[in-house]
Amino acid sequence: MALASFTARFKQFVTPDALRSYLAEFISTFFYVFVVVGSAMASRKLMSDSATDPSSLVLVAIANTFALSSSVYIASNVSGGHVNPAVTFGLAVGGHISVSTALFYWVSQMLASVMACLLLKVATVSQDVPIYTIASEMTGFGASMVEGVLTFGLVYAVYAGGDTRSGPLRSIGPLVIGLMAGSMVLAAGPFSGGSMNPALAFGSAVVAGRFKNQAVYWVGPLIGAAVAGLLYDNVMFPGHVSGRVNSDGTTRV
Repeated sequence: MALASFTARFKQFVTPDALRSYLAEFISTFFYVFVVVGSAMASRKLMSDSATDPSSLVLVAIANTFALSSSVYIASNVSGGHVNPAVTFGLAVGGHISVSTALFYWVSQMLASVMACLLLKVATVSQDVPIYTIASEMTGFGASMVEGVLTFGLVYAVYAGGDTRSGPLRSIGPLVIGLMAGSMVLAAGPFSGGSMNPALAFGSAVVAGRFKNQAVYWVGPLIGAAVAGLLYDNVMFPGHVSGRVNSDGTTRV
């Protein structure tokens, strides 16, 4: 009986619609990570001291803005365009997506990130894939707080951008989300890296083979995402559903 129940529940998450949503998350996350990590590698190649050159930070922030806006847009009608395990977690905490579907999304996002970074590593040959690191004067706890605040802002923008009460303004939701991410990179890039995305940090770390301070890019963002989701749904707009739940358990935001 238990096996039959498990099989029935599992089949709900491998329907054609569900598989398309996982693929959409993979594709959108792949290109997002490819652009963000690739822009960091490009700035390092073009600038002799990209670590201290402000224009390098601006370049990565602009790339982040364009890449996230585009990635959210291309996947929004299929999977909701999460592109980020923290966003998925925040929506799961808010009840907009089932826990099981969230886990499948996480697998798609993490795999996409690793594949994107691996492709960059193989294609560029001589260049190392950059990883997210914290400033020498910061502690892991402080960096986690920064990443948590950044991710709070990003996930809050996701909720607001997908709110059905926005009317015609909802169509610019992906752009708003991208602009929020880019501004956060400008604000905190030199301190914690401004990842806001566990998959982004994880993929580059796996390919580079360096996991120092990796917890910073998980603990902070997941907590920040959860707080943003709970605050938006239960304090700012209690009793209002900000997104539409699809038949496969996903939410279009």
